[in-house]
Amino acid sequence: MAEIILDTSVIVSGLRAGGGQSRSVLRRAISGMDTLLLGTTLWLEYEAVLERTELDTFTTREERATVLASLAAAGRWVRIYYGWRPNLPDEADNHLIELAVAGGGQSIVTWNLRDLEGGELIWPELKILSPPQFLKEMDP
Repeated sequence: MAEIILDTSVIVSGLRAGGGQSRSVLRRAISGMDTLLLGTTLWLEYEAVLERTELDTFTTREERATVLASLAAAGRWVRIYYGWRPNLPDEADNHLIELAVAGGGQSIVTWNLRDLEGGELIWPELKILSPPQFLKEMDP
């Protein structure tokens, strides 16, 4: 079992037709196979992204609300007391690193690897992984 942070890119990809490996990562988190770390900033991002009308092609608003409720029930809420800023080139991504550090997360799972790599501060124990990389590590 891993303690992970799911970037919104994985959730959106998991909800699209087919879902593939992103859907597998989502299922692992919702089923409790991994512990999903949640923070206020990330949760607000989840809500905003899942309200986008372009997702209506793939899922209904009710289905997305069910996914959010399942993530909330399965996740562990983490309070962030200290901001590690500046760190990443895109300020909007720093909250993911801060959540991982505050919650003792082992991996941030994202399709936007480049956005999270190359920060000024390095945590060797924190992995930035794509869904296929994460699944390979969990099921060698």
